Amino acid sequence: MTKPIRMHTDGNPDTGFAPSTLVAKDDFTTTDQTEIISSFHESADGRISAGVWECAPCREEFAAYPVDEMMTVIAGTVILTSPDGTSQTFTAGDTFFMPKGTPCTWEITRTLRKFYMIAA
Repeated sequence: MTKPIRMHTDGNPDTGFAPSTLVAKDDFTTTDQTEIISSFHESADGRISAGVWECAPCREEFAAYPVDEMMTVIAGTVILTSPDGTSQTFTAGDTFFMPKGTPCTWEITRTLRKFYMIAA
């Protein structure tokens, strides 16, 4: 039986956090290269996923963001800069949506923890 899933800011209490490798080691901007993930849901076909992700400060360039993703910042700060130079800063409590294909610079300036829901 399917039922609603309560997502916790401290990750999935049944599975905890695991190492994540979405960010290239060269993209970290401090000696801290911590990146962890806690999954709450993955669809059978792998196209939908939801959970909590945490990452130390880093800076990544995306010619095209690879997925549709909705995020809510739990802690930390991320700055998204468009190719035209405009930027938006997101901190704890902010929710935003990143459409697949969006070009941007993604810069975490304070260790980021976020809820995510990805549609690939």
